[in-house]
Amino acid sequence: MSHTYLTTAMYHFVSLPHFESLREPLLQFCVGRDIKGTLLLADEGINGTIAGSEKSILEFLSFLKNDSLFKGNFKNLAHKESWSDKHPFYRMKIKLKKEIVTLGVPGVSPTKIVGTYVKPQDWNAIISDPEVILIDTRNDYEYAIGTFKNAVNPKTNTFREFPEYVKSHFDPKKHKKVAMFCTGGIRCEKASSFMMSEGFDEVYHLEGGILKYLEEVKPEESLWQGECFVFDQRVAIKHGLEVGDYDQCYACRYPLSADDIKSEKYTPGISCPHCYNHHTPEKLQALTERQKQVILAKERGTDHIGSKPEFMTKQKRRRLETAS
Repeated sequence: MSHTYLTTAMYHFVSLPHFESLREPLLQFCVGRDIKGTLLLADEGINGTIAGSEKSILEFLSFLKNDSLFKGNFKNLAHKESWSDKHPFYRMKIKLKKEIVTLGVPGVSPTKIVGTYVKPQDWNAIISDPEVILIDTRNDYEYAIGTFKNAVNPKTNTFREFPEYVKSHFDPKKHKKVAMFCTGGIRCEKASSFMMSEGFDEVYHLEGGILKYLEEVKPEESLWQGECFVFDQRVAIKHGLEVGDYDQCYACRYPLSADDIKSEKYTPGISCPHCYNHHTPEKLQALTERQKQVILAKERGTDHIGSKPEFMTKQKRRRLETAS
């Protein structure tokens, strides 16, 4: 079966003082071409993921980069692409926000000050420097399934907790060199801006994030350990952006290993070892009913709205079937 829908993930930090006025023309452009997904607009730029036919997505990217409406602000917009057989989204949403990635510190933006961008090919040399403190800016559950060698885990549940973590654990007078990374580059880019504003002088961040590193750096040269959690149906990826070995709990969104799936605390769509006995009676009832509807839809040969699309290698599917 040929792939039909092109999914494009993008973000770009750029000053957009009149971002509110861009919402309607962007929405009309997407709806008119059956493009669906979510885009965030803020004073500091754009962030989001959309999908549609290849022709419509290419038209959208050309519109962003070339139309006079955007005044050349998106000429250097970078994006990542993937393909799917089914449309991964149900509607098109464009949201107006204070930030395109929520740090919660007013005035901090890479459009004003930012750390040094490091290409994947140069990353190993930076993080191998014994004077460099390497910080994983992602959340605790992301760190748990994979990270760079010797990376510090801030043990945060949301990106909003990162500023307090930095203030509590680091001193710009003592910690002279800091390097940071995240999944696709957006969080560490914003985090580098924050640290520069706090007085840290030598701040590095991985350009393109872990995804670009795993795409471009050979496994035998890699300092990455484990898999990388991603916010889509693949759950986790390996070098070469191959689909990883993790599934995901619908109830708590925690990535699940084969051992987690074998656990007696795992019930598909309802609970896993990380959230077992943590649901309110109301949520448990809602999850149980939803899972019932997923099963009924599957028996009818249809997809339940909101269910996770299939995006597995045959090898991964066999492993999960064996574990269950």
